[in-house]
Amino acid sequence: MNIVVAKEKAAFSNRQYVALAFPLIIAGITTPLIGAVDTAVVGRLPDPSSIGGVAIGAVIFNTMYWLLGFLRVSTSGFTAQAHGSNNTNETILTLLRPMIIAIIFGLFFIIFQKPILHIAINVIGGSEAVSSFASTYFSIRVWGAPFILISYVFIGWLIGMGKVRLSLATQLVMNVMNIVLSIVFVLVLGLGVAGVAYATLISEISVVLFGGFVIARHNKIGFSSVKLRMILNPDPLMKMIKVNRDLFLRTVCLLVMTGIFTSKGAGMGEVTLAANAILLQIHYIMAYLIGGFANASSILTGRAVGRKDSFLFKRAVNLSAVWGLGTAVMLAIIMMLFGDGIVTLFTSIDSVRAMAIENLVWLVIFPFVGFWGLQLEGIFSGATDAKSIRNSIFLALLLFLLVIWLFVPTLQNQGIWLAFVVFSLGRSIFLFLYLPKLQRLHFS
Repeated sequence: MNIVVAKEKAAFSNRQYVALAFPLIIAGITTPLIGAVDTAVVGRLPDPSSIGGVAIGAVIFNTMYWLLGFLRVSTSGFTAQAHGSNNTNETILTLLRPMIIAIIFGLFFIIFQKPILHIAINVIGGSEAVSSFASTYFSIRVWGAPFILISYVFIGWLIGMGKVRLSLATQLVMNVMNIVLSIVFVLVLGLGVAGVAYATLISEISVVLFGGFVIARHNKIGFSSVKLRMILNPDPLMKMIKVNRDLFLRTVCLLVMTGIFTSKGAGMGEVTLAANAILLQIHYIMAYLIGGFANASSILTGRAVGRKDSFLFKRAVNLSAVWGLGTAVMLAIIMMLFGDGIVTLFTSIDSVRAMAIENLVWLVIFPFVGFWGLQLEGIFSGATDAKSIRNSIFLALLLFLLVIWLFVPTLQNQGIWLAFVVFSLGRSIFLFLYLPKLQRLHFS
């Protein structure tokens, strides 16, 4: 037994954990960079309503796609478990089952794009100019819905299989292409908000073609052995549906929080809306940096559950805590030292920049209160325990709503950011309370 433990400890040293996490960090950081570059590019236009339009358009797509974020999260967890238990057929099935869901929902968004846009703009609000830009952005990007959802499945499957470099390559194709095309279409060709949307659409289509090629080229498992009845096997299918249901409800809570956050800012004027949009983009970059380690821990946790390996599970938790906290400290220092300059990269509008800098302190606090919740979500996702994630987010949302009600009338925008930080703290604390139960469930 001691020899086995020594081998496991050697196999997952800090160095190798970082080696596993690093491609996931790079892949993750390019995802919010899409929104960040989109915001920065339109921030060079003279009209601040263009920033608000892209911000509202992004919220609509975040609402649509985050609701189906379980396609990546659950695919990664189920695939890691199947891979850890050496179940060859199940590793293929964990790719095919969620692909069906991705295609169905992608077509649904295209068919019902007009009522979705109408309802979203009425709920979020904003001026007539902002709504016009948001409509332009949405009407173009929505045609990429099936492609972006399928890419979630591809990326989740590659991560679950431990093919992190291929996952990185797949995401980089989409994200780098989007960044380059956004700059060319907007700053060179002068297409404005429409140029940003076309850049994203082209990138989303391209990533599915590339991802399909990568999986077919590097996958050594034959798809021919998988039959339709295996895909529709009720036991694993129902388990997937239950996990996805809970992840869906978790995302609903996140989107309610984000929607209220954006709506409250929009109600305070275009400058506040634009400043909050910039700070949220910076926050997404920070969250994805921390999330790279969470994804690495998700892989290790999934394998630990598949193998019934309690040592590997504990190792994943410990590594998550150490590297998550270290990343949080680094990010807070960067924001304290260089926050003003980072904001300046996003906009040349003095009023928007001043408002964003005034609220920078909240992005210094965020990493400390939010890192553990993000890390634990990776661990619980790897174990496919979505119920605990759902419950903790719901409780955090209740705290958010309470703070919004109590403090926004007097603190205004500062009150919105206070509620956001309290939400992040609650997310960390409540999920941590479920950790002993998770360990007893799988490794008692």
